[in-house]
Amino acid sequence: MLIDLLKTMRPRQWVKNVVVFAPLVFDHKLGQVTYVGRTVLGLLLLCLISGTVYIINDLVDAEKDRQHPRKRNRPIAAGRLPRSIALAAAALFLLIGLPLGFLLDPAFGVILTLYLLIQIGYSFWLKNLVILDVFVIAAGFVLRVAAGVPLVDAERFSPWMYICMALLSLLFGFAKRRHELALLQENANSHRESLQEYSLPLLDQLLGIVSAATLVSYAFYTFSAPNLPANHLMMLTIPFVLYAVFRYLYLVQVKGLGGEPEEIVLHDRPLQATVLLWALAVVLTMYLF
Repeated sequence: MLIDLLKTMRPRQWVKNVVVFAPLVFDHKLGQVTYVGRTVLGLLLLCLISGTVYIINDLVDAEKDRQHPRKRNRPIAAGRLPRSIALAAAALFLLIGLPLGFLLDPAFGVILTLYLLIQIGYSFWLKNLVILDVFVIAAGFVLRVAAGVPLVDAERFSPWMYICMALLSLLFGFAKRRHELALLQENANSHRESLQEYSLPLLDQLLGIVSAATLVSYAFYTFSAPNLPANHLMMLTIPFVLYAVFRYLYLVQVKGLGGEPEEIVLHDRPLQATVLLWALAVVLTMYLF
């Protein structure tokens, strides 16, 4: 039962929470042990709360998940994890996670609570609103980044990073809708109400728009953000981002992937290599040059 509970909390999707480290890295505080420790604690609390959100989501969507070829194997939908146990665990995790968030930093606690409320609203209602459902997904990513700001007392963290993260998460969100629509086909409406309002041509157009906006925003960030080196060497990281976005679009539109972005990142070697090289280039640019 404990294993099924952990599976319901979707540990693989906790990869998304690492964006909380962005303020630490881009505010030049990666070498300060205190801030690193606070960010690690913030990451653990984000994982706990986001895992709780997944429990709540699976409780709400159990019936619909049973009609999905993959989601029907989730512990709650499959009947392996009793609803009473899942509900009790969710309540316990919230009683632990939220107070610890405020204890770590009051502003972090507020952002953590706001993230929880938005995600609960998504589970019960917002996920059925076409286009707005993906905006809510993007809001979750932006709040993850924002959560790291008070933990490191960020002073020079550029607003461009919020814009880039919002656009990148919109890319992930529309790709996920495209994958669901292509996978479920005529049964899509029974799984998610908003899917009946989407079409593959529309989603492909939205992916094109968001991809272009993401690349342009990141390019602007590399030479206009006030916290970056004045020599503009950060612009050398643009090719990595270009390839990563193009590779992701290839996997979504040609290979038919895109259901979960973390699954692609964890399994596609070229994309993994690109992300690692980009991260290395960023650290070298920020801290050595």
